[in-house]
Amino acid sequence: MPADSKTNESVSMIDNTTGKKVDFPLLTGTEGPKVIDIRTLYSGLGFFTYDPGYTSTGSTESKITYIDGDAGILRHRGYSIEELAEKSDYMETCYLLLHGELPTSAQKEDFENTITRHTMVHDQMNNFFRGFRRDAHPMAVMCGVVGAMAAFYHDSTDITDPHQRLVASHRLIAKMPTIAAMTYKYSIGQPFMYPRNDLDYAENFLYMMFAVPCEAYKVNPVLSKAMDRIFILHADHEQNASTSTVRLAGSTGANPFACIAAGIASLWGPAHGGANEAVLAMLGKIGTKENIPAFIQKVKDKEEMLMGFGHRVYKNYDPRAKIMARTCHEVLSELNIKNEPLLDMAIEMEQIALNDKYFVDRKLYPNVDFYSGIILKAMGIPVSMFTVLFAVARTVGWIAQWSELIADPAQKIGRPRQLYTGAAPRNYAPLHLRK
Repeated sequence: MPADSKTNESVSMIDNTTGKKVDFPLLTGTEGPKVIDIRTLYSGLGFFTYDPGYTSTGSTESKITYIDGDAGILRHRGYSIEELAEKSDYMETCYLLLHGELPTSAQKEDFENTITRHTMVHDQMNNFFRGFRRDAHPMAVMCGVVGAMAAFYHDSTDITDPHQRLVASHRLIAKMPTIAAMTYKYSIGQPFMYPRNDLDYAENFLYMMFAVPCEAYKVNPVLSKAMDRIFILHADHEQNASTSTVRLAGSTGANPFACIAAGIASLWGPAHGGANEAVLAMLGKIGTKENIPAFIQKVKDKEEMLMGFGHRVYKNYDPRAKIMARTCHEVLSELNIKNEPLLDMAIEMEQIALNDKYFVDRKLYPNVDFYSGIILKAMGIPVSMFTVLFAVARTVGWIAQWSELIADPAQKIGRPRQLYTGAAPRNYAPLHLRK
């Protein structure tokens, strides 16, 4: 723990049974609430803390991403997500997350060149896909293929070597869109499309997703810009479930490919990466704008679940949602999609959420998932691939967090404690005496 994070303040705890008192120092970060350092709680008083879901527990120190949920703030390395989404691009954001600073022109060119030349996957991985059923869920395939990368790229699995860690980082960022597109192509029986070095990151992904060998494919610049922005908005989000999973796996010394595969598995859950898919399912269930009032009433009566509103962290308007809403209009306009029922319902529900006392009192504002599903559907990306795209975007965040963990001299294997409520000690009875 850096010396400048310590304060002269402390919080005291007294065991009323023994009268023993222990002082716990208060730590302060660049921003955010003060943190009670309870590392000596068990050795000092013999207690553990109980915090299901880790709602009030800091598990690590990080310099990467800062969130203030009450104020609706998201910053990467000090830069607001709004500025990055409007002025930057995904490759620059990746460099920032990995290295802590925005790149110079030369650094950006070198980074983009490195990523571009790592986009192809080992040719034997083509055969690996044939082991999956055609109707396998894309996230199941992603878990398997990304985890198997350690078998194909074992020259970058030594986590004690900074150079190998960097090479593994570049490989994962570069190859994830290729693997994602291969997963989609395999599911629909189309041939894999090799990446092209003349296309940027988002363009390459769209090309590998939708091009076929028998005809030319031109990437729509509006759609590639929207995809790039979606990648930026999902690049990192502090210590969420999948990132914590990556860090926990990384704390054991597991190789980076295994750690990212673990993150993908965690992201697969509908409460995490599958939320935008659930939004579309909800809108489809509502059917038309006229049915919204009745559905909203069922939500208030706790008869229906409201998807795409509210957030575990944000108690204000998700800053990413505002950008995503504008992007949604741009995409639908470019594709000349008019009177889109899903968008009409989304706009109507957004207005209700911003004005209805039930939603306002509970701070149930639209989140990033509310609009992203509509955008991806309009672009022709199947619902089963939504979470895969989330994984592609989040890979750089996972890698940055993993790298920070490995380089942290204070890191140790993760080992949460528990409140045991099972059986008390009892004696073993032989089988013939049991009733």
